[in-house]
Amino acid sequence: MAQTMTRDAAWALLTEYNQEHFHLKHALTVEGVMRWYAAELGYGEEADFWGIVGLLHDLDFERYPEQHCIKEQEILRERGADERLIHAVASHGWGLTVDVRPEHEMEKVLYAADELTGLIGAAALMRPSKSVADLELKSVKKKYKSANFAAGCSREVIERGAGLLGWELDDLISRTILAMRSCEESYEHFSV
Repeated sequence: MAQTMTRDAAWALLTEYNQEHFHLKHALTVEGVMRWYAAELGYGEEADFWGIVGLLHDLDFERYPEQHCIKEQEILRERGADERLIHAVASHGWGLTVDVRPEHEMEKVLYAADELTGLIGAAALMRPSKSVADLELKSVKKKYKSANFAAGCSREVIERGAGLLGWELDDLISRTILAMRSCEESYEHFSV
């Protein structure tokens, strides 16, 4: 029988398959961003679930990069995870590695914000403060336009995600900056 996963169980599962600081920090960032979006978009009662989806979205990436969003479905099913959780984490690979389309607003947010958090984080590191606290939309947009900057962050996926949500790109970027500010403390001082 499928069960709801606790945050502690999700963290234990994540760290079983991921040890690299970069991947764990990214998972914590996306967890915090997803929790912020849950509250912002009127899903506050589901903030824990949104956070767990964010935490586990790249569960298989470090160990199985060639099977990203495929292997994690298998791992989660073996652990008795809820199909809703499995669909949600897999959907951020839509059109890239899987044909699991983001359907719920939460899945669309994950799809849109995942790559964007990497780009915003990289832009923040270029600032003297190394923080999103004083990062503005115009700075991110300038970096966004440079294809060589944070080249691993797919602009196509970010734009497709904004389209899925029906948001302007500037709105997505602005909101995601705010979301990252809300949780920067929790992931900035993270150590393995």
